[in-house]
Amino acid sequence: MKKSTPKYIMFLLASLILACSQPEPDAKSPPKNASIEEQLDYISKKENFSTETERLQALFELYADNELKQLPPMGTIMGNHTYDHLWMEVSPEGFDRRKQTLKRLYETKDWFDVADLSPENATNYQVYNRSVADSYYTSQFPNHYLIVDQIQNYNHYIAMTMQSMPIRMEKDLQNFKSRMEGIAKVLADMQALLQKGLDEGISMPYTSVVQVPAQLVSLITDNPEESAFYQPIANLPGSIDSEGGRSFQEEIRNLISQEVNPALLTFHNFMKDTYLPRARRTYGLKDLPNGEAWYNERISFHTTTDLTAKEIHEIGKREVARILGEMEQIIEELKFKGDIQAFNTFLKEDPQFYFIDPEELLKAYRDICKRIDPELPKLFGIMPVLPYGVNETPAYRAKSAPSAYYMPGSREGGRAGYFYANTYDLKSRPKWGMEALSLHEAVPGHHFQITIAQELENDPEFKKVTFQFTAFAEGWGLYAESLGEELGLYTDPYQRYGRLTEEIWRAIRLVVDTGIHALGWSREEAIEYFKANSGIAEHDITVEVDRYIAWPGQALAYKIGELKILELKKRAKEKLGNDFDIRDFHDVVLGSGVVPLSVLESNVEDWIAGQLDR
Repeated sequence: MKKSTPKYIMFLLASLILACSQPEPDAKSPPKNASIEEQLDYISKKENFSTETERLQALFELYADNELKQLPPMGTIMGNHTYDHLWMEVSPEGFDRRKQTLKRLYETKDWFDVADLSPENATNYQVYNRSVADSYYTSQFPNHYLIVDQIQNYNHYIAMTMQSMPIRMEKDLQNFKSRMEGIAKVLADMQALLQKGLDEGISMPYTSVVQVPAQLVSLITDNPEESAFYQPIANLPGSIDSEGGRSFQEEIRNLISQEVNPALLTFHNFMKDTYLPRARRTYGLKDLPNGEAWYNERISFHTTTDLTAKEIHEIGKREVARILGEMEQIIEELKFKGDIQAFNTFLKEDPQFYFIDPEELLKAYRDICKRIDPELPKLFGIMPVLPYGVNETPAYRAKSAPSAYYMPGSREGGRAGYFYANTYDLKSRPKWGMEALSLHEAVPGHHFQITIAQELENDPEFKKVTFQFTAFAEGWGLYAESLGEELGLYTDPYQRYGRLTEEIWRAIRLVVDTGIHALGWSREEAIEYFKANSGIAEHDITVEVDRYIAWPGQALAYKIGELKILELKKRAKEKLGNDFDIRDFHDVVLGSGVVPLSVLESNVEDWIAGQLDR
């Protein structure tokens, strides 16, 4: 399985934006302690600003700060350290406040006439409106009761946040300590939130949380120095006084032993003794109150389209049939004796396709990335400045994690981006899928897309601190896999087959996700459909299906986004003919950061028109 930012993390971050806040004042802002309602009232009045551009900028800044303060770990991971000392608020009351704030923000969609804005600001206002609208519509459904699952356990997210924090100066240590002191409250609030969900008859499916208690236990260590929460400060930089550093480390060890571990144990007992017995035994979102409308909202949120579940289901079946045809051509090329099922069995069982040493697998991924790097200027004019590396998936989450994922870096935080490769159960990590995975998770996939967006100098901050528009982000990752031959990969037919295996995986998602959440498929039906149409290891199939059950609609984004990028590429080639430049096309696609597919289409159409007018 794959993905991503991890995708899982990025998806979780997008799903957990909570309580309201206020920004620091400037010349165009109301008093420092004004509520968000007062700030919005101030921005609503044109007479308070010299130009509409200034007023729009004030709105963007308010929104960005609001999002950061509601989910501070988002800023940490993406390199904005304004609120590194805070956690998000996950109490039921926090979500209620968030809902009221979003209602007020939603009303700003008609405040500006795009004719009064520059083309760039008009585009940014479109992105802002879609971002706020999506969050507002999401808040109308109880998504916040479904925030814990075994694919991306919320507590793993807490640990990853701590591991993403900069440790370079005294202030960083104080921020780290403040967050450590807040973990117990976050867990207690989350328990209260999940309990309220149970009381209202809304819970995760049992199969999506059955492993969570064991995962919580894996974060509890007798020796605090072995804790995932201690790792970031185990080796302090020389710039921090050694004696003070040792004292700080002792404080953190005490916090782990006396507060964090007991809080994790309490939450473990709640999940094991209270939540699991009452977790629902159904799978689809349609089985929950107002489930059909809820799933339609999830489709719109993740695909940024108006496609229906039935339409997506049919697109998925067509794509599965097409890709199967291409796979059969490769089987014929290899002169394999047997049908596609026999070939898939051969790929899954033959030892030649697997490593026996985790270090060998990591080395192979690093070698693939080194082969890709020098070829990238052939296809891209804009290149990210921030480097990336290849790391092993942490042991505490490896069993239920995907085959690979990307974790964004931060130039401001002094942290490179990382492509994480899973070495758990090496018999489920085939060599023939590694090139496609590298293209998707590292370069020119998520590292390019996320880092270029971070490095855009004139982009509003809100576009860098909100994780929405999954179809663009994941669509780009899947599209990046199609660039392998142009980047010197896929010279081996098995790697080409591996790329098709990855692509059919995403096509199957369209069928299975809609099958589970709209058409009443069982978990077993979904697994069997997967087995019948792919050569993916059974372990990964099970993890994938459980992911679709846990995150309705998210898996639809990949193929829907990729198909839109391919459609736009084909349109540009047809209209521009010999004047089509792949480097320019890619720069246009990535040059506005993460956007809804409708905005992406407008950007490409404007570029095509500009090329034709030259």
